[in-house]
This record gives sequence, structure tokens and C-alpha cells, in this order.
Amino acid sequence: MTDFTMEKGADGVAVITWDTQAKSMNVMNEQGFFDLEALIDDALSDDAVKGVVLTSGKAGSFAGGMDLNIIARLKDIAGHQPEKGLFEGVMRMHGILRKIERAGMDDKNKGGKPIAAALPGTALGIGLEIPLACHRIFAANNPSAKIGLPEIMVGIFPGLGGTTRLVRKMGAMAASPLLLEGKLNDPKKAKSAGVVDEVVPAEELLDAAKAWVLSNPAIAKPWDEKGYQMPGGAPYHPAGFMTFVGASAMVNGKTQGAFPAAKALLSAVYEGALVPFDTALRIEARWFTNVLMNPSSSAMIRSLFINKEKLEKGANRPDVPDQKVKKLGVMGAGMMGAGIALVSAMAGIEVVLIDQKQETANKGKSYTADDMDKRIKRGKATEAKKTAALDLITATTDYDALKGCDLIIEAVFEDPKVKAEVTKNVLKVVGEDCIFATNTSTLPITELAKASDTPENFIGIHFFSPVEKMMLVEIIKSQQTGERAVAKALDYVRQIRKTPIAVNDARFFYCNRCIIPYINEGIRMVAEGVAPALIDNAARQLGFPVGPLQLVDETSIDLGAKIARATKAAMSEDYPDAAVDEVIFWMEGEGRLGRKAGAGFFDYDNKGKRQGYWPGLAGKYPPAQDQPDLYEVQHRLMFAQVLEAVRALEDGVLEDIREGDVGAILAWGFAPWSGGPFSWLDIIGTPYAAERCDELTEKFGARFTTPPLLREMAAQNQGFYARFALQNPEAA
Repeated sequence: MTDFTMEKGADGVAVITWDTQAKSMNVMNEQGFFDLEALIDDALSDDAVKGVVLTSGKAGSFAGGMDLNIIARLKDIAGHQPEKGLFEGVMRMHGILRKIERAGMDDKNKGGKPIAAALPGTALGIGLEIPLACHRIFAANNPSAKIGLPEIMVGIFPGLGGTTRLVRKMGAMAASPLLLEGKLNDPKKAKSAGVVDEVVPAEELLDAAKAWVLSNPAIAKPWDEKGYQMPGGAPYHPAGFMTFVGASAMVNGKTQGAFPAAKALLSAVYEGALVPFDTALRIEARWFTNVLMNPSSSAMIRSLFINKEKLEKGANRPDVPDQKVKKLGVMGAGMMGAGIALVSAMAGIEVVLIDQKQETANKGKSYTADDMDKRIKRGKATEAKKTAALDLITATTDYDALKGCDLIIEAVFEDPKVKAEVTKNVLKVVGEDCIFATNTSTLPITELAKASDTPENFIGIHFFSPVEKMMLVEIIKSQQTGERAVAKALDYVRQIRKTPIAVNDARFFYCNRCIIPYINEGIRMVAEGVAPALIDNAARQLGFPVGPLQLVDETSIDLGAKIARATKAAMSEDYPDAAVDEVIFWMEGEGRLGRKAGAGFFDYDNKGKRQGYWPGLAGKYPPAQDQPDLYEVQHRLMFAQVLEAVRALEDGVLEDIREGDVGAILAWGFAPWSGGPFSWLDIIGTPYAAERCDELTEKFGARFTTPPLLREMAAQNQGFYARFALQNPEAA
């Protein structure tokens, strides 16, 4: 059944409705393009049709984007010339949109058939590129709708005319936030920016679009008319030249050269601005093909679009009935507990927020009020939504208020004895079916579960700070955790609109297990005399949001010291990080506890702004006269993390490499361009990875020893996604 249908009205307006089958939001597939083209051809050849309105059959949205599996199919069609298949496929789609665009005028630039887009709500990616090819864009006044081109966020750029048309419509400077940052706007802001042309009440949407079509019997897009000049100036114009110089500097400043899509987009815009429109489309298609052929693009699409979506839809959820949370208890109203209460109430869940003191509980609830006020100020919420969220939160010291809760999340002080006491007190009140979760970042779940009489109902739910901003939630299964508890945790994370990964219990679980070696390797290099700026900038040029030294300042040095002492006590003679402790314990002794103390690896002003690296660090650990090359520093930082990811897979902590890749990017910003640790190993190849590990081991020590799994795969020249797709087709 086709996703597009057309109804020709007696008024001469043909309404084409897009309604993707079995989807809550329209998604464009390859067949959909051809179906749309057939209806456009029909309307253009029918003398009774005076114009066309393209709209959606989905309430509140126009389209969510394109099925990115199209890319793989276009590559497959071309066999040994995948780039040829991609380019030709993209140009075919350009041809369809160009047909829409040229429909407003005949060959003599007289009487054509205007086409308007009527957007009921959200329009993303191809859902905006198609309207940009129409002659007028009408959007319903739907404040919750998002309109924009977010492709850059998954490692590509708008390659079906969106880049070329938006720049020609708005100018390069005005278009840059939408293209280079993937900025999304509500309809009114989209109109102010110049993306859409009209915002009308939802009930008037179709009538307004039809009326415009009937009153504009001949219309051409500005760039199809003689004398067109690009807003803001073309590259050879003084104003335009400065725009592109600034844009280039901005892209390199923000990406550090690590993200190929941003550079390709800027090239497509610059080169396309120098030539006629149809040539610009070909240039855009070439750069788009270039990006799609880059392994970084494929890895980002797989991890940040396909795999992320599958995990959010319950790819590894046990087959048990729906476990949606109705009433949530949050133990502890500190920053973590308050954040958990906030995101839960915003998702419509009733929350009981408990702390030892009523004043602290009230302060935890006020965190939601303060956050909602900020959202209201930015136009992201209303007073009614604030009231609704606050009404769902009960702040109290009374454990009896927990009666009826079907999920408890404990977020108290990181002390096993304190957590055990809270667990026992809660279980005296709640029902036998209530699932109990602990929000810990390091303490073993299996040990904490001993405080429960029903360990099968005990699980770890590890949030990252700040809860409302971080999109990943790490779910940790103890040795006794049952399937219903896992399903409850996964369903809850879906309710609060975050991405879950489910791992098995082990020291530091998965995320901290990988990020701690990253921090430690940076600190080791300081002790060796590597310049701190080289360490942090090497990481940033890999695409990490912050370097390891800045990261430890942000998370606090005394926390690092506490974790080091606890780990050393647990591992005894097997403890490998004495060289790191020397630096950390010295910093702790100097009172340099990180940003919160205004003193760490960096100096800070009284507002907490970094002022540069602390000069005293060089006094204790003078920079070596001969500094290592950038490549070596980057490989030490990368392999320190990816080898732990491989070991986590070997140990059974990770059960699915998709969770390893998605989790790494969302939790600590692991080089997003790489698609995650396992995708990066696939990009560089397991044989080279094993060879490089041997070199690093010989020079820097046993922590870089090649894991047996990686060694075995290297011998077979096997990739992680190739190997584990055989075991789990869903991981392909």
C-alpha cells in the first residue's frame, strides 16, 4: 500500500497526503519518492488541477525524516561501485524535488501549477527538504512542533537539496545554525528565521494553503528567476567572503577537524554558491556522497540513529508484560534524586521524593520548579506544565507515602551501609511486587542486593549528571536480578525519554570501567612530563567534548581519590594505578579538588571560569624537553578506553556491542565521529589494532595488552559488527 494518496477537489486543488503505514510519524523510503513523483506527474498533467497542496495524514507532524537504510540499498545496487550508486540515487531524488520546484511555471515561465506544503507539526530532515522545494510553506501554530535539519547530529548533512535551498533562501550566515548545529525551531521561530513562510491556526492550515495556491497561478522560486542574488552576499562578494571565513573558523573551532560532515557541508555551501542552482545541487550531491562513503558517516548513522533507536524501542527487553511505572519513589533529594524526580514528573509519573529532613525534600522539589522556570523563559514550557509537574511530586520524610509505588530508585550517599538501611526500611512499606533500584556509579549491585529479601526484584539504574541533560541511563543486572526487574527498568527509561543500555554487574559496570582509564592515562602523562595542553587538546581533536584533565576537574579530584582508595583496597596486589595515585593524592593534599573548589589542574576565577593550567603543576611535574607526537598521545587515550570495552565484552559485562557503542558516545562523549569503541576498531581494522596494542604494550606497559578476543579476531581479519552480526543479526 502506498504512503501517498491524492484527492482532487472541485476547486482545482489536488491535496497529496503523506501517511506512512504502521508508523506514528512519516518516514520517507525509496518507494515513497517514486510514489510521490507519480502523483505529482498526475497532477501536473491534469488540466483540471490548478495547483497542489502537500500535507500529512499524521496528527501533529509532517515527517520525521528519511529511512537511512536507503543508503545501504543504494550502495548494494551499484555492487563494486557503491559511490556511483549513491550519487545516481541522490540525483534521482534531486530530480523529483526539482520537478516539484519547477511546477510553478511552464517552459515560457508563464502559468504553471504552484505547490504549497502544509505542515501540521514536526518536520525534520527530508520532512523539511521537500517543503523547501515547494513554493510556499505553511505551518500550523503547534508550539510543540520541531522544524529543522538535524542530519549533522548523526554524521551526515542535508543532502537532498536542503543545504542548497536553505542557504539560497536565508543566506549562509542565517542558515548556519540550522545546518551546522542541527538547530530545531518551533513554527513561530522557524517563520522568524525565514524557514517557513506562514504560521496559521491548525484548523485553518489546509484552507490557507489552498487559498494561496489558487491565488498564485504562476510562481517561480527566487533562484530560478533572472537577477537572483544570494542573501548576505555570495563568496566573491565582500560580505559573503567574510561570512565564509567566519563559518570556516567556527566549524574548525567547534569540531577540531574531527567530524567530516561539517567540513563537507561547508564545502558544498561555498562551492555551490559560486554556480547556478542546478550545478549547485550536483555539487551538494557529490559532497553528500563523499560523506556517505566515509566510514565515519556509516558508523555514526549506525550508532546514533539505527542502534540508538532500536535500544530505545526495547531491542534487548525481556519478553514480559508491560511494566510501565505508575508511581515512583525516589530516596534522597540531593542533586541526583532531584533530577530523577524532575524527569519523571515531566513524563507524567507520580513521584514521592523522600529525604531525612523536610527542608531537604522541599529543596529537591524546588529543583523542578527552578528548571521549569528556565524552560518557560526559553519558551520550552508553560505555567500549566510547571504546575502539572509540581503537582505530581510529593516531597516528604514519611516512608508511608511510598505505599503503592511500583518502582523505587534509591539515590542516597554512596555508602553500602547507608544504602542497605534505606533498602530495608523501604521494603517494609512497599508491596512484594515493587522493583527496587539503586542509583550507584561504582558499588557492586550484587552486594547491595543482599539487603533485599527479594534480590530478583533488585536492580541498578545508573543516571549520569545532570540527569535532565544526560541522555543515557545504564541499567545494571545483579547475579539474581529477574526479567521483570529488567523490563521495569527499561520501560521506565523509555517513559522518561532517555536511551538505556543493560549490562551485567562488575566493578565500575561498563561506562565508568572505560572512562576511568581515559582519565588515568591523561594523569599518567602529566607525571611523565607530557604538557597538559597537549593531553587535553589531543583528546579534543579526537572529538571528545573535554580532555581527561579537564574532565577530572569537572568530576572532582577528591572523588577520584576516593575511588582510587576503594579500588586499591578491593584489588590489593593486583592494583595497577599507583602512578596515577601519586598525582591525584598530591593534588588532593594541596587542596586542589577541581572546579568545585576553584582549584584543580586548572586555575579558576570567582565565577568558576577556567583561567589556564595551574602553574604549580609544572613545578611538581616539569614538562619534558622532548614531547611525544600528537598521534601517540591520541592512541594512548583511545586504546585505554577501547581495550576496556573489549574486555567488558569478553567478561560478559556487555552482552551487545550496540550498547557498548551507543553507551560510550552518550555517556562520556567517546569520539562520536567513530560510532563508538567497537565501530572505531572496525574502522582501523582489528589486525592493525592488535599490532598497535603490541607496540603500546612494549613502550608503556601491560595495560595495553591485546585482549584474547581482539587477538583472535585480528588473526581472522574479522570486524566486530561482522562477527557479532552472525551471532545476533539485530547487531548488524
